[in-house]
Amino acid sequence: MNKRIFSVSMILAIAAISCGAPKEQKKEEKAENAVEEKHSSEEDDFKYSAEQFADLRIIRYQVPGFEDLSLEKKELLYYLYEAALAGRDIMYDQNYRHNLQIRKLLEEIVKNEANYENKEEFDKLLLYTKRVWFSNGIHHHYSNAKFEPEFSKEFFTAAVNAIDESKLPLKEGQSKEEMIAELSEVIFNPEVDAKKVSLDAGVDLVKASAINFYGKDVTQKEVEAYYANMDKVEENQPEYGLNTQLVKRDGKIVANTWKVGGMYSSAIENIVNWLEKAAEVAENEQQKLALNRLVTYYKSGDVSDWDQYNIAWVNDTNSLTDVVNGFIEVYNDPLGYKGSFESVVSFKDLEATKRIEAVSKEAQWFEDNSPLMEEHKKKNVKGITGKVITVVVESGDASPSTPIGINLPNNNWIREQHGSKSVSLGNIVHAYEMSSKEGKSSLTEFAYSEEEIERSKKYGSIADLLHTDLHEVIGHASGVINEGVGTPKETLKNYASTLEEGRADLVALYYLHDEKLVEMGLMPSLDAGKTAYDDYIKNGLMLQLRRLEVGEQIEEAHMRNRQLVAKWAFEKGKAEQVIEKKTKDGKTYFVINDYEKLRDLFGQLLRELQRIKSEGDFEAGKKLVETYGVKVDAELHAEVLERYESLNIAPYGGFINPQLTPVVENGKITDVKIEYPSDFKEQMLHYGEKYSFLEVK
Repeated sequence: MNKRIFSVSMILAIAAISCGAPKEQKKEEKAENAVEEKHSSEEDDFKYSAEQFADLRIIRYQVPGFEDLSLEKKELLYYLYEAALAGRDIMYDQNYRHNLQIRKLLEEIVKNEANYENKEEFDKLLLYTKRVWFSNGIHHHYSNAKFEPEFSKEFFTAAVNAIDESKLPLKEGQSKEEMIAELSEVIFNPEVDAKKVSLDAGVDLVKASAINFYGKDVTQKEVEAYYANMDKVEENQPEYGLNTQLVKRDGKIVANTWKVGGMYSSAIENIVNWLEKAAEVAENEQQKLALNRLVTYYKSGDVSDWDQYNIAWVNDTNSLTDVVNGFIEVYNDPLGYKGSFESVVSFKDLEATKRIEAVSKEAQWFEDNSPLMEEHKKKNVKGITGKVITVVVESGDASPSTPIGINLPNNNWIREQHGSKSVSLGNIVHAYEMSSKEGKSSLTEFAYSEEEIERSKKYGSIADLLHTDLHEVIGHASGVINEGVGTPKETLKNYASTLEEGRADLVALYYLHDEKLVEMGLMPSLDAGKTAYDDYIKNGLMLQLRRLEVGEQIEEAHMRNRQLVAKWAFEKGKAEQVIEKKTKDGKTYFVINDYEKLRDLFGQLLRELQRIKSEGDFEAGKKLVETYGVKVDAELHAEVLERYESLNIAPYGGFINPQLTPVVENGKITDVKIEYPSDFKEQMLHYGEKYSFLEVK
């Protein structure tokens, strides 16, 4: 399930942990508090922050080293860039069945701004549109709650009526009036499909979720029965259901497969076209093999072909360039079967990779010395490849909100037999850090002492980077499932993602206060580990609450994970005041009094989470999540919101992508130019024009 680290909060709350959802995602307190590092080919006058609206900030990132690449690698990256963006429509439709029509309609309205005299209402609609672009639909990308429009239904109706009917995204046989009526109900009625993904205990998770992985009349019971015949814990079992939508026809559950000739065909055909071009200019035979197998999978829709692609991809360790492209993370499926489309195109940062390679080389040591039960440790850790990448473009589930770390593939048997790739998104992390320096920081507001502040300023960056490395490279690759026990999505169900992200976080936390990292030369002293602990506890107990509206409980898996870990440690350490809740000047703080005892607590919880995963102990996992990860202290929440309001720091961040443009002479690419757009609206409108391959249905 993924293994993804999201940042903007991470870089502590790091925004999303990808992990391979590593989605993620999993993004920000860490970035707000991080210390600036040197960055190659940085332009002193480059402006990282583009704009801020609602609870979002839009950031720009650079691609250092792109201009120095060979023409062959630039051409390859350009083809992969086009393949990534060709699939962006898919994510909208996966998120909600009305998203594509709503987005296309809003884009037509926005393009005709001059037609509307009511500037106040138009600005409210534009704000709503920007939120839709950011979240790939009308539900919040993190909280999963449906957006409440501030513009009126009357203005919406008038705006639609002002557009020539030939430009409206009407369904086949649908009139303008029918579209207005249908979409008005969806947009303005808060009771209709209110939550994209529901993980609430005691409800039909499929019926309670607006996600478009299942037909409207399909139930959770029917889905579980459908997959019961496939989930046999067979050897080398594929990820059944990863690339299908389940619907009911003539009273029978059937699967619509996402492939060429199937569902999403028009978009996938374009993805395949660009992947085939990329394969022709691949760096080496192994990369060519991987790209061709990805094409085979998109054409067949067979998840066994997806496995063969992942094996080839994992074994492609010598290429400078790389790509993630496919239906990958299952965070958006309350039952953990369906993968959301995403793509990340990149090339290796050779210098920065030295740090993460050092971690991966010691993977067996970390496994052997972990607090896990001996029977739950891997006896032979295989093929963990770690690197820092420079991102060229992201799409789908990875954009505009992005992970900062990824560990793939997600299929457990491939990881055990062939290994995995762990990456840190170096230029993305850097952009988060640099943008945070262009505004206020939460550090001085929520840190209790000057000692904590100074320590964070000194060690924050390296602590964050190592947390990501350990989470991805060691955390998600650690531990074994007992023989005969199903996969986490089968055994732990809707709690699987939360528990997996918690497990990976705990691996990182446990070793961040270990002299081993100092001995390896990766950390200057254990003070860096103290900074990591300070940040994690603050975020898990307080800072991330800024992402919730008043009265909300925690829904998102990464947020649940962070509160679970922090709150469990706080409660279990109360007797010895390992973590102490203090008040100063009427404000609440959480102060760590004993870092070594806290490390021991982290080790205890890690041991238990691995036991739960290894044994498939659903009830124990459910109890942990529901007890520590879901409920919010209303009084503390209100205080956090009030304190953040004075800082004017948006809780979520996402990115404007660079733009690649080929230089063509006599039918051949002679160069690829890179530009850095600064206008979020213009990029989204451009994408809507150029990469809109799916028809409204």
